[in-house]
Amino acid sequence: MQSFKTFSNIDTVHGICEECNEDTILVAIVSEYYRCTNCGSDTRQHINGCIRYLKLSEKDKEIIKENG
Repeated sequence: MQSFKTFSNIDTVHGICEECNEDTILVAIVSEYYRCTNCGSDTRQHINGCIRYLKLSEKDKEIIKENG
């Protein structure tokens, strides 16, 4: 039963993936960075009046390597 409590703390969101353009579940890999469960693409959360998920830049990939 302990494993179910672990999975309840995983940050997931529902959104549109910029890579595959599908309405999908995105799973947090580090804060503000998510992976698409449909195509596996990594995205960055952007909030500016609405929430969008953007393709990662090389700088974003470095941040994930440093913090992941």
